Amino acid sequence: MKSVGRKSLVDAAIIELRGEIASGRWQVGDKIPSESTLAETLGVSRLSVREAVRALVHTGLLTTRQGDGTYVTATDEAAVAFGRMLADVADQDVEEVRRGLDLVAARLAASRRTEADLTELRDITLRRQQHFEARELKEFVEADIEFHLCVARAGQNPLLLDLYTTLSTALRDTVLADDMRHSTTDAHQALVEAIAAGDPAAADTAALTIIEA
Repeated sequence: MKSVGRKSLVDAAIIELRGEIASGRWQVGDKIPSESTLAETLGVSRLSVREAVRALVHTGLLTTRQGDGTYVTATDEAAVAFGRMLADVADQDVEEVRRGLDLVAARLAASRRTEADLTELRDITLRRQQHFEARELKEFVEADIEFHLCVARAGQNPLLLDLYTTLSTALRDTVLADDMRHSTTDAHQALVEAIAAGDPAAADTAALTIIEA
């Protein structure tokens, strides 16, 4: 972090604080320095720091705990805004969007995947299967979500991946509510094989099987 100039002090402080989060120097869960420390580091008044922190609290990147301090709660303001909107969306609407993303992701992954993508997919597929057989619900849910995120990553489309990542919370709730009753294992393996074979049509069929289970 660098000292900011006299011009637009609050805006400049916001930029610097946001930069600490975006760079990963402040990660989700970290407690940020005190107002006085930040004011000294940035070369601005504590009031300017307070206003900058308040602005980032409003966007959802930070949260203030009375008597404790201020903590990082998110790294992406767009994702926070989308998440707030998602909280008011019907589960059916979320599921319909997820289905569309699954099909796009499967087709793109079959066309664009790398060997590293395949290794990651095979590893997570194995872990997902192990948690399924052990009836370890929470671990299975995390592995299932990671499986679909791996497919999205293999599609090499940053926008698709961002959308899918933002939907992860909703997906987690869907799988937990399902209690593994409709979770498939063979279709997931078939999807991995189709992606490995570079076969978009087969990937599409496997993705549809997963969706309709």
